[in-house]
Amino acid sequence: MSFNVYNTMTRSKEEFIPYVEGKVGMYTCGPTVYNYAHIGNLRTYIFEDVLKKSLEYSNYKVKHVMNITDVGHLQSDGDEGQDKMALGAKREHKTVWEIAKFYEDAFFEDCKKLNIKRPTIVCRATEHIQDMIEFIKKLEEKGYTYVSNGNVYFEIDKFPDYAKLAHLSLDELEAGSRIEVDPNKKNPLDFVLWFTNSKFSNQIMQWESPWGKGFPGWHLECSTMSVKYIGEYLDIHCGGIDHIAIHHTNEVAQSEGVLGHKWVKYWMHGEFLVLDSGKMSKSSGNFLTISRLEEEGYSPLDYRYFCLQSKYRKQLVFSFESLNDARNGYKKLKERIALVLSAINTNDIVRDEKILSYKEKFSLFISDDLNIANAFTVLFDVLKDIELNNKEKSILIEDFDKVFSLNLMIIEKETTNIDEELINNLIVERNAARASKNWARADEIRDEFIAMNIELLDSKEGTTWKVK
Repeated sequence: MSFNVYNTMTRSKEEFIPYVEGKVGMYTCGPTVYNYAHIGNLRTYIFEDVLKKSLEYSNYKVKHVMNITDVGHLQSDGDEGQDKMALGAKREHKTVWEIAKFYEDAFFEDCKKLNIKRPTIVCRATEHIQDMIEFIKKLEEKGYTYVSNGNVYFEIDKFPDYAKLAHLSLDELEAGSRIEVDPNKKNPLDFVLWFTNSKFSNQIMQWESPWGKGFPGWHLECSTMSVKYIGEYLDIHCGGIDHIAIHHTNEVAQSEGVLGHKWVKYWMHGEFLVLDSGKMSKSSGNFLTISRLEEEGYSPLDYRYFCLQSKYRKQLVFSFESLNDARNGYKKLKERIALVLSAINTNDIVRDEKILSYKEKFSLFISDDLNIANAFTVLFDVLKDIELNNKEKSILIEDFDKVFSLNLMIIEKETTNIDEELINNLIVERNAARASKNWARADEIRDEFIAMNIELLDSKEGTTWKVK
């Protein structure tokens, strides 16, 4: 069975064929650790987690590398503004090192709550300064760089087809990036590889280099560390769609400039999560965190379930009303599963052909550019299937949760309680359907009761129920 992904570079869905059969080199852009990750950021990490787990489910061995930006990310991706780390330190009256450690720990705590699997390798920018200096030297040797007012720039006019990832003209890129005029640049789209004191005289985090004391440009770290830990050929590079036009475009230029060949086979990007009031932004203070959702009474997995209901390439509008709907849906799913798990007969026979059939259906959908919505449909079909015993259902639930990562096999205390209101409402709906001769709906409701292990008892006095 083929695994298909949407490649941003070609703007098409393609069969995934890694450079090395059975193995995947995957790089994802990590957090800039100057503040808490907002739930929009975390949507991207959930998408990347599902991608990795879907690949692993499909028997690929995934080497996943992610950076931690703890220096060099300016307020604007186009080399303008102040270093976000310095701003965080100033805001909280701490050292930049304290800020970096605190928010890195906070990020991974959020990931743990969301059941996001930790990358194979986590690499910090500040621990790879010499690697980045050597990378710049290689670009320098190949004629891609120039020094202006002490700063080292990448000259994009030296790199053919600079805009190939963004699918925009250079004029469109310049207009879209809102880059301030920098008299030191030959081309407004040229980007900084190394900043020196000529631009930031008060920068706290600085290192010696052949071009003067300073710090690396943000784009440089991802190229340097992905090549170091994965090699010259990268299967998948992920990030948010906001990375395409500047950050990832610059990564392509400098990486292929050094390597002299195609670098990334498949580029994959997650769409924005937006609030009713607009795009989430840390700079504006208009953002929500996992902790805030918890304060409002939601679990992190409520939010993961919410994200999984939408295609990763589709913009997702967040509201507490929609999150509440997701929470209720997740709760009902857990209740149905709890009934299955509590009624397993250990003596039941497991029929391999039944298990395999459902696994193949599930695999078909997750391999179709992460069609998670349809993968959930397979799960619901399992729960409704009267020909499956509870032991078989539990095996499939556990198997599918390798990708969903929703703790479906864990029965919380509250899920053991029968949702009597739901059952009674379904009985009323079933009776109405039978009265109007809507036999199809009546049968659907019957199947729901079967899946819930609820037995209906019809009599002249009406319909009652009991747990099987």
